[in-house]
Amino acid sequence: MKIALIGNGAMGQLVAVLARRAGDDIGATLSSRDAPRGIEEMSAALLGHDVAIDFSVAAGVIKNIDACALAGVPLVEGTTGWQTHEPEARQLILQRDGALVYGANFSLGVNLFYRIVAQAAALFAGVEGYSPFIEEAHHSRKRDAPSGTALRLRALMNETLDGEVPIASTRAGHIPGTHRVGFDSVADQLLLTHEARSREGFAGGALLAARWIVGRKGFYEFSEVIDEILSNQE
Repeated sequence: MKIALIGNGAMGQLVAVLARRAGDDIGATLSSRDAPRGIEEMSAALLGHDVAIDFSVAAGVIKNIDACALAGVPLVEGTTGWQTHEPEARQLILQRDGALVYGANFSLGVNLFYRIVAQAAALFAGVEGYSPFIEEAHHSRKRDAPSGTALRLRALMNETLDGEVPIASTRAGHIPGTHRVGFDSVADQLLLTHEARSREGFAGGALLAARWIVGRKGFYEFSEVIDEILSNQE
C-alpha cells in the first residue's frame, strides 16, 4: 500500500516504521506545519495514495476527513477528542462517497477488552448490590480526559446497566494507557484491567484497519473490523 500520514508525532512515526517493515510505501506526510493549507491543497497532496492514517489533533480532524474524501482516499482516523463532530464527519463521507474507519482505540487487546467488559456488565445487570466504576490513567501529555476508550467502555456498560457509570481520570508523568473496570460490593470487588505496554498495539491496529478499508465506501467503527476478523476465524 501507499500510505499518506497525517500527523508526524510519536504515533505517526511509529506507524511509518511498522508500515515500512511490512513492505508498505509511505508517501505524503502532513504535519502541523501543513495546517494552514486549504482543503483543496491538502487533497491534491493526498492524490495517488491507497489510504491515509490520521494521528494528529482533534481540531483538524474534520478538515482532514474532508480533504481525504475529496481526494477519494480512504481514511483511518486515529485521533481522539473529536467525536462530538461525528455527525458532520459522517455527512462529509456520505456526500463525497468516501470511506472512513475510526476508533477510540485501535489496540486489538482493547477491542477484545470492550467485549469482555460488555459481557461482564450484562452479567452484573442481574445482580443487586454491585456498583460499577471506571478508572483510567495516562501520561501527562494526553489532552482528552476522560479518554475516548473510557467513554467507549461506559457506553458499552450503559447498554445493560442502569445509571451513569462514573469515570475517574488521571494524567501524570509517563503512565502507560491503563483502564480498569470494577464492580464493587460490600462483600467483594471484581476488577478488569487493560494496560498498554507500548504504542505498537495502536499502530498495528491502525495498519490493520488501513488494509481493511481499502476498496470500501462508508463510515465504519473499528469494532466492525474486529467483528469481521473474529467471524472469519469461526
